[in-house]
Amino acid sequence: MAEEKIYRAATGVDEFYYGEVGDKLVADYIERVKFLQNVNVEMAQEIVRAYGDNKTAEMAVSSGDVSVTSQFHTIPIEDKQKLLGLEVVEGLTAMGSGDNPPYVAVVFAKTYEDGSKEYVGLPKGIFTRPNIEGQTKEDSVEFSSEEIEAQFMDRKVDGFEKEKSVIFARDKKGETTNRDALFLKVFGKPYPSGTPSEPEGA
Repeated sequence: MAEEKIYRAATGVDEFYYGEVGDKLVADYIERVKFLQNVNVEMAQEIVRAYGDNKTAEMAVSSGDVSVTSQFHTIPIEDKQKLLGLEVVEGLTAMGSGDNPPYVAVVFAKTYEDGSKEYVGLPKGIFTRPNIEGQTKEDSVEFSSEEIEAQFMDRKVDGFEKEKSVIFARDKKGETTNRDALFLKVFGKPYPSGTPSEPEGA
């Protein structure tokens, strides 16, 4: 008998990880950025038509870029240095036209009210510099947030016949089998031990 389909909608996001992959299948490291607030993955596609005899002769799918926009409570400077390939001299971090962001892989989790999680893996992409914003303090305290964007491309992933740009995995509450398999596919390394998801407000 087929397993029952799941129709629950995600209610949160968590566990944003990245690692530098360059042109390899194994990441140099896996790093966590806490307090992810929002993430949007755009996977553009359009139908291309060929015409003849005054009608459609053939159709094909044209796939565009995979774009990712991530919003955090804040992004630590150490993570910006790694994600953007920034130069650090005597404690000073600098940006310039010659910056060379590395290829990185990313995994994040969508969370559900029943305790299950869906992990999204992005095997190879480059992040671009976020805007620098500031605002005066007024009568009440308002927290700012930081947004960073990236573009991802297809990459060879062990076990798949064709190159991939996005991979999904879902685990029921208390299970990690598919999460662990996804980390090995995307980073070439196991899920970092000793980094359980922090409870809300941690």
